[in-house]
Amino acid sequence: MTTKEANAKAKPSAAANKGAKLTEAELLKMSDKDYMNAAQLEFFRIKLQTLKDDILKNASETTEHLRENILVPDPADRATIEEEHALELRTRDRERKLLKKVEQALARIESGDYGWCEETGEPIGISRLIARPTANLSLEAQERRELRQKLFGE
Repeated sequence: MTTKEANAKAKPSAAANKGAKLTEAELLKMSDKDYMNAAQLEFFRIKLQTLKDDILKNASETTEHLRENILVPDPADRATIEEEHALELRTRDRERKLLKKVEQALARIESGDYGWCEETGEPIGISRLIARPTANLSLEAQERRELRQKLFGE
């Protein structure tokens, strides 16, 4: 049984509850043999769930904000308001795409695949996951993908 499989089958225990209390510094100090243990998975589950909740809250606020009918007689002011709405909608569109990635990452936690590169099967790394919790590729695999995209326009 690989480390990945063993960690996937690990039952949530007191270590999982510790995930809520783990700090990023404590996470970075953990040894390689602890990679994607229950406490680490719980840390990332909480981080991703918080991110998801924030995105959904922002979307709700945007919906309410856009429903407000502000009658402004001045065309310049009206144009400014419309531009602000357009910017807000573009931001929410980016967040919608991020929300999909967050949900995929949460599903990978449930399936036991979180933290492992989809291309190579190697660990993605704690520092990369802290910086980008939705990452599904190791840094090297991501760099190769970006180079291919740049060279071949894939």
